Amino acid sequence: MARVILRWTVLTVMGVFFLLPLIAMVEFSTRDPETWPLLLDWPRLAEEYPALAEGILASLAQAALTSVLMLVLLVPTAIWVRLRLPRLRRVVEFLCLLPLTIPAIVLVVGLAPVYAWVNYLIGGSSLTLVFAYTILVLPYAYRAIDTGLSAIDMRTLAEAARGLGAGWTTVIWRVVLPNIRSAVLSAAFLTVALVLGEFTIASLLHRTNLQVAIEFLGKSSATVSVAVSLTALLLAFALLLVLSLAGSRHSSKEKA
Repeated sequence: MARVILRWTVLTVMGVFFLLPLIAMVEFSTRDPETWPLLLDWPRLAEEYPALAEGILASLAQAALTSVLMLVLLVPTAIWVRLRLPRLRRVVEFLCLLPLTIPAIVLVVGLAPVYAWVNYLIGGSSLTLVFAYTILVLPYAYRAIDTGLSAIDMRTLAEAARGLGAGWTTVIWRVVLPNIRSAVLSAAFLTVALVLGEFTIASLLHRTNLQVAIEFLGKSSATVSVAVSLTALLLAFALLLVLSLAGSRHSSKEKA
């Protein structure tokens, strides 16, 4: 009984801790009745707040491109290391988890000289943040994909496919990848959530994204800024909820 009371007490305190700021954001953003209708009217929003519209489009493009680049680099590498180079697995894991231990401000100091060359070679587009974001999401994406690979007997599947004459590209694309679909989706959702909430790297490298646009908007229209921030938070929460439900459904299918 005492354990149940303690559990509900902790859940209540945590719920209040997380919900109160959201309730305050809702209350503040609804003080102006035109705020939320404005967010639903994209032509009007783009006309009245062009910087915000640019930031939204930039973040969506960055999230999509980062997800694609991360999957293209990480999925074949993780599969190949497990199948052909198992001794390097710990090294690859260490390298992928390393960005988790480096603060974003320190990461920017190292990336600044690199981006000076990026600006010189391909310009200062906000889409160049994709390279930095791919490094930033490696720890989360690698852990999701590695967990998915650990849940299947990948060596047996690969050997069976190779025995039937399949090449390595076919093994990865048509044999292994369908079996780790939920892990790939998990990595993609985590990437999107992280990119949509990233501010430090974009701000210090003088690039545009959603969070930078929100920060600038807060100086002129606080209610719209808070409403957009709340929308971004709810979108990230929805992505993580979908991720959790997909993981639960996958686990239930495996048990069945």
